[in-house]
Order: sequence, then C-alpha cells, then structure tokens
Amino acid sequence: MDVFRSFYRTLGWPELANGGNSWTGFLLGGCLAGALPAERPDLTAEAAPDGTAPTGRSGVTLACTAGIRDEVDSAFDAAVTAGATPVAAATDRSWGGRSAFIADPEGNRWEITWSPRATYDARGALLSWG
Repeated sequence: MDVFRSFYRTLGWPELANGGNSWTGFLLGGCLAGALPAERPDLTAEAAPDGTAPTGRSGVTLACTAGIRDEVDSAFDAAVTAGATPVAAATDRSWGGRSAFIADPEGNRWEITWSPRATYDARGALLSWG
C-alpha cells in the first residue's frame, strides 16, 4: 500500500486525510477511488460471507459512491444487468452505511457504497466521505 499510495499521490490525486495502509481513498472530481490491500480478510467476509477468498485478482477493491441509500440497490441491479457478476447484494453494514459488491467482466471488484456521513456539493459531487 505504501507504493500504491505514493504512486497516486505523485500523480496529484488528493488522498483522504484518514487514509492509511489498511484503507485509503482519493477524491477525484466528486468520485471516491477507494483501495484496500489484498490481505484484508474482513473485506472478504463482508463482501461474500458464504464465499471463499478471491484468487487471481490484485486485491484492490474499487469503490463508487451513491448519493442516497437506495441508489446502492439500483446501481447494483444496473451493473448486474449490464454484465457484472454479483459478489454480494446490497446490505446495511455495521459501520452505518450500505454497500454491495460486483465484479466487472474482467474480474475487477467494485464496491457500491453509501455513507450517512458523506457530504456532496450542489451538483451532487462527493466532497467528503465522513
């Protein structure tokens, strides 16, 4: 994660103040690019509690945010309809938000997430995650 974080900061991506090696995120024009290391067993347990740990992937889970709670469900459904593989259906999480997980056709894992602590500007762009 040190190399990953340094690389994106070098590109000029603004990292969240609470970013670290266990989880980090970059605010990109209203989009949160979140990254978690492969050795996070709690993420596998959260994303696919009845599944096995993923193999053959980089370990990075990409995240996109929803502006309202119910958008997690509709974005998950739209992604699956478009060809994504469902990993974990939308559910309320212990940290207070709601999220779902999909894998795109190349196997890249995405979290679709909403946080009650997130703030947005007038046009709906993400300003802070919490």
